[in-house]
Amino acid sequence: MRVKVCGLTRLEDALLAEALGAFALGFVFAPGSPRRLEPEAARAISKALGPMVVRVGVFRDQGPEEVLRTLEEARLQVAQLHGAEPPEWAERVGRFFPVIKAFPLEGPAREEWADYPAQALLLDSRAPGSGKAYPREWALPLLRTGRRVILAGGITPENVGEVLSLSPYALDLASGVEEAPGVKSPARLRALFARVRGV
Repeated sequence: MRVKVCGLTRLEDALLAEALGAFALGFVFAPGSPRRLEPEAARAISKALGPMVVRVGVFRDQGPEEVLRTLEEARLQVAQLHGAEPPEWAERVGRFFPVIKAFPLEGPAREEWADYPAQALLLDSRAPGSGKAYPREWALPLLRTGRRVILAGGITPENVGEVLSLSPYALDLASGVEEAPGVKSPARLRALFARVRGV
């Protein structure tokens, strides 16, 4: 199972996530986020990582030119759009980088989200990064469309088995493996990856 560890702010956390087998690592540039990094800091972490882990920049309602500039500055490979970005913005960014589009859930996912021009779609709780989960069956309408669907929102070592039972394309972790916003818990990271391997 592909696992993305998001909201990284420290090199030691990124290196541990990579060593445990993370498929992708996420760096947040969204204004106001407690996990927000400057592009130079993300670049320093990215440069220290090996070649086999995907680097993702997370944005919220930031224009295409800002997204593209930040991805270049930070030496990242994928854009994750976490706001109300119109499809035109994703298409502009998508000319240069793969795009993940996040949708917050307040009820069951909408099948029409499958039409959004992105390489993968991410389902999160209404308050991204809060650690709050949602009824996992809410993801089913989008999972049934055949799109690559990433599940986020309150995923922890304790409940990851339930999430994996839905067979998503990938998992996205943040608060469920943290000691504080942007500070990962080595014990919780190890426990979660052990559970994923066990399943």
